[in-house]
Amino acid sequence: MVLRATSGALERKDRFDWFCERVSSDVMPIALNTRHAEDFEASLMSLDLGVAQLSSVTCSPVFSRRSSAHVRRGDPENLQLALITQGTFRISQRGNDSVVEGGLVLTDTSRPSEGAFTGGPVESLVMQIPRQALALGSDRVDRLLAQGFAADVGSGAILADFFKSLVTRGPNCSPEELRAMGVVTLDLTTAFLARLLGDPGQAPAEARAQEALQRVYRFIENNLGDLGLTPQMIADRHNMSLRRLHALFTDQPLTVAACIRQRRLERAHTDLASGDLRGRPVQAIAARWGFSSGTAFSRAFREAYGITPTEHRALSLAAAPQHSEHGNPAFGAHQAR
Repeated sequence: MVLRATSGALERKDRFDWFCERVSSDVMPIALNTRHAEDFEASLMSLDLGVAQLSSVTCSPVFSRRSSAHVRRGDPENLQLALITQGTFRISQRGNDSVVEGGLVLTDTSRPSEGAFTGGPVESLVMQIPRQALALGSDRVDRLLAQGFAADVGSGAILADFFKSLVTRGPNCSPEELRAMGVVTLDLTTAFLARLLGDPGQAPAEARAQEALQRVYRFIENNLGDLGLTPQMIADRHNMSLRRLHALFTDQPLTVAACIRQRRLERAHTDLASGDLRGRPVQAIAARWGFSSGTAFSRAFREAYGITPTEHRALSLAAAPQHSEHGNPAFGAHQAR
């Protein structure tokens, strides 16, 4: 999904308040202030990448403060990797202070922070990734918070170019393509941070096991439509025994087979509720997410959700607002000029 909004359609006196509300509700509770309240400008765009989200933010200079009270009020438990493409970003978190121009910087929504965008109109690309999705130990990642990193050499340059390409071309991609890009994002971000931390091969056994588990989860997410997706196939693709694969899931809420089944049902559940797919047969949606038998799919769906796929589709479409895309509240009340 692609969401866009700008302050351009609002009265100038209302634009900064609108920006504060959008950031606090869509990202996290935070206090913002500016010296440009009378002529504030802002533009926001977000790409839903499944496991991650990339946002493009352009705004007038602004100051931010996220206190412990803000964290208690709402915490998405995300790491935020920002690429500063225009202006200057000053950030303070966990005892670290940095000034970033044209580089990358990592912050944590679970910790208090103070920041400032200065230097005229500022632009940034912010990748939000759930902390638990990264196959790196939290104590190690914490050492990188509020530090600036080069975005013009090595893996930093590759990551920066990837962010820019996603913002430019992502809006033309299908939801499935964007979810696949989310998997790529995790891999690139993990590789970038692991390089900053040193040789990932020196990580403790527990951290390596967590890294392997996250790779398996990403593989499952990216191959749900493959009828051949089984625990044995996953083990083979990751050069591990079936026994080791099952061992990785020992402390997880679901076994590997149950995880595959649940994620397939969740994807089908979402598609059946989509107005864009109302003309696609239920069996076709089931097959799209790896169910070879319509009967087995209907039985599994009813066990999971308490109603049949057909009933879920009818209820969802009946409840959906009847309006055009441009009137969809999900796109925000204020569209681009």
